[in-house]
Amino acid sequence: MDRRIVLLHALALSAFLVPLATNVATAADKTVALTYIVEHPAIDAARKGIIDALADAGFVDGKTITLDVASAQGSMPTQTQIAKTFAGKAPDLIVAISTPSAQACQAAAKGAIPIVFSAVTDPVAAKLVKSFSQPDGTLTGTSDKQPLNLTFELIRKLTPTATKVGVLYNAGETNSVAQVADMKAEAAKLGMSIVEATAAQSAAVPDAARSLVGKADAILLPTDSTIVSAVESVVKVGVDGKIPVYASDTNSVERGAMAALGFNYYKLGRLTGEIAAKVLNGAKPADIPVGTLDSEDLYLNSASAKKMGVSLSETVTQAAAKVIAQ
Repeated sequence: MDRRIVLLHALALSAFLVPLATNVATAADKTVALTYIVEHPAIDAARKGIIDALADAGFVDGKTITLDVASAQGSMPTQTQIAKTFAGKAPDLIVAISTPSAQACQAAAKGAIPIVFSAVTDPVAAKLVKSFSQPDGTLTGTSDKQPLNLTFELIRKLTPTATKVGVLYNAGETNSVAQVADMKAEAAKLGMSIVEATAAQSAAVPDAARSLVGKADAILLPTDSTIVSAVESVVKVGVDGKIPVYASDTNSVERGAMAALGFNYYKLGRLTGEIAAKVLNGAKPADIPVGTLDSEDLYLNSASAKKMGVSLSETVTQAAAKVIAQ
């Protein structure tokens, strides 16, 4: 073959390859910053779901995106600093798991960076969005808000003599305060009352739980990151004091709570990741409604129930999505 023809072929091939290399570099330059208030199974499951869903949509860490992950380790000052650091880096998207994480990122980003939140119980009360259907801003995401009437019906069914329900929560979390208000309203419909105990950090949860002994017939844990991060200490109080412990997330049942009607947080994370992918592909958060799961699972821990003085019927256990026997 003529050397000039070979040279022309080489030049044509190089002209074809250069744009491809440029496109790959541009895609890899997209950055997603992900943060969460504390590590515990529910948040860990949501985080994995987010990352898996992003990968399925073509946003793979180290290949098509750079994923910057940071945990606040249960410290709000740390979370605030992480949010400020992320805002300074100006990533293409911030993903925040939990209400305090989302609020910190919202304050730091000041509307300049799109934010997708996950596992925020009441994003409207937390002032993250205007409404579930029309977020109307630079934030959207997913909510783990649950129909509380079903939870209280479960308490009445499994522990019919319980009239005083102890609720542990972090009074500094807007969502938790809103949940407790809703719990009071639902409890009243069934002739029950709520006994409150607060803990501002994970280390304070054991004492808060012990304060309910002699005051509450059952304990209900909301979707509060501070409380859920120390659920084992609440379970110990429940076992020692023969007080049934109910949770609002199924992961807590695997860690010792007696029962929960809750969402699968991995599935919630995947839904969050799908929304995040839409934003990375150019959609505006304001145009994406807040997502929720349309089903709840009943999880039971028969071993914990026995230790807490509750006998679960065969009918109840057969209706559960999962029964933990040890």
